[in-house]
Order: sequence, then C-alpha cells, then structure tokens
Amino acid sequence: MKIHIIGGPGSGKSFLAEKLSRELGIPHYDLDDIQWANESGYGTKRDIGERDALLNEILQKDEWITEGVYYAWCGRCFEDADRIYLMTVPRPVYRYRIIQRFLRRKLGLEPGKKETLKSLSALLQWADKYQRVNLVEAFGEGG
Repeated sequence: MKIHIIGGPGSGKSFLAEKLSRELGIPHYDLDDIQWANESGYGTKRDIGERDALLNEILQKDEWITEGVYYAWCGRCFEDADRIYLMTVPRPVYRYRIIQRFLRRKLGLEPGKKETLKSLSALLQWADKYQRVNLVEAFGEGG
C-alpha cells in the first residue's frame, strides 16, 4: 500500500499518517524532513538534487505513507499512490491547532522546531494563503 496525504498546516496530516502507519505497519515519511535541512539551521531548504534523491529513495519502497503540504515537486507521490487523502478543516480549527502545537513545543511537551512568535505569525498567514490559493492550484477549482 502506498498512501499520500496532503493538506495545510493543522489539518491533521501527521495525526492520520501516524495512525495509519501504526495500524497498517507501513513506514510514514514527513515531507518536511525532505524539504528542509534543519540540521543546517531552522528554515534552511535542502538542495533540490538531494531532496529529490531522498524522495525517490522513499518512493522506490514497496510500501509508504508520505504526508505534507507540497505538491509541485511531489508529482510522483500522487502518481504512485494507491490512495490519496486531502485534508481540509475550517480556518478556526487549523489556526487553533497551529497555535496549540506552538505552545506545546514552547512548553517542552512536544518535540519540534525552534519557532518564534514571528515564525508563528508567518505560519498562520501562510496557512491562510495555502488554503485559499495553493490547494486550489494543486487540485483545480473543482477539487
């Protein structure tokens, strides 16, 4: 089974991917770990060639679950997937989840990136644009 999950921040992608991974015994891959070279510092994008090679390595496996917000460089995820899940939730829900995750990370209750109030604000703005523009672009007006 090959599963691809796409949706904006706070839509429940990681939750669903982890649940399916446990229940089906299939490895789960967060595409953020492929896009971002956080070992080089928070917010540093990985070299495109390296990113594509990492993605190709995953997609060559017999089973996988990939999840993320990306679509432009993830065409093969869509092509190779047996199932695709599009995660969308209302604006108040994803904004609440993003803020809740930020607070949990700041309190040390959840591992995560070194976010700041400035990066939280930028993520909330980006998430709004993603819902309005990027998902429409990825799937077209008709969904």
